Amino acid sequence: MSSIPADLRYTAEHEYLKPTGDDNVVQVGITDYAQGELGDVVFVELPKVGDKLKAHDVFGTIEAVKAVSELYSPIAGEVVEINSRLDAEPALVNSDPYGDGWMVKLRLANAKDRDGLMDAAAYKSHVGE
Repeated sequence: MSSIPADLRYTAEHEYLKPTGDDNVVQVGITDYAQGELGDVVFVELPKVGDKLKAHDVFGTIEAVKAVSELYSPIAGEVVEINSRLDAEPALVNSDPYGDGWMVKLRLANAKDRDGLMDAAAYKSHVGE
């Protein structure tokens, strides 16, 4: 059974949005469910700081032993930070997807867009847990 924290927002593509100390900035990564489906992550390609993304834009790729998948922005915004630790330690996505395995931080174009994402209960239903 996957970990699905109640305080996050989720997409159908298995990305999450996590609040930060700044109301206009969110942390983005893939869910525990997604990393479990992918298997051992061996490489993560992330965007550059300053890149502007629209909701559903591809912002990078994640490569696991079994597959390569695209990463989709859950929300429109500007990349203000990337998790450079993933260059040397991509397995952080497996061991701590909601903590050290985060991918990017986005400054939101419109904070209200968060309301269109799934809450934990809806995501749990989406993945059949």
